Amino acid sequence: MDNEKVIHNFYKAFAKGKADEMVSYYHQDIVFEDPVFGKLRGEQVKSMWKMLIERSKGNLKVSFSDIKVVRNSGEAHWEAVYPFGPYKRMVHNKITAEFEFKDGKIIKHKDSFDLWKWSRMALGIKGTLLGWSPIVQNKIKSQSQSLLKKYMQQ
Repeated sequence: MDNEKVIHNFYKAFAKGKADEMVSYYHQDIVFEDPVFGKLRGEQVKSMWKMLIERSKGNLKVSFSDIKVVRNSGEAHWEAVYPFGPYKRMVHNKITAEFEFKDGKIIKHKDSFDLWKWSRMALGIKGTLLGWSPIVQNKIKSQSQSLLKKYMQQ
């Protein structure tokens, strides 16, 4: 399967909420990074997607576009719309994803987006006023990593 098809199938599975299929496109040595979770490796990455899909309870809309691949690297744009947290604030996150491939699978995946913009949607007034600060951004990351750790211990 060519690398463009790998990205396409990854997001197609994501849009359908099929976490096991999604993570099947990852290399066993996958390294993932984004502003919310920081850097994750291997089973952490796979568990993160499974956790996010389970927690969405079918209320996650994913779309993707602009897939570009040159040899062993690629990129795509994707969007996620979902209710977040106990107040179910609607988040519409726009993400740029960068990929590297090895043995026909994704070995590196980096998602980039504006964490302050995300925190304004997800956290309301607190995110608007303080979401730009490293203290709040680090707290978001540590809470996300803690949730993932608990999920993986189940």
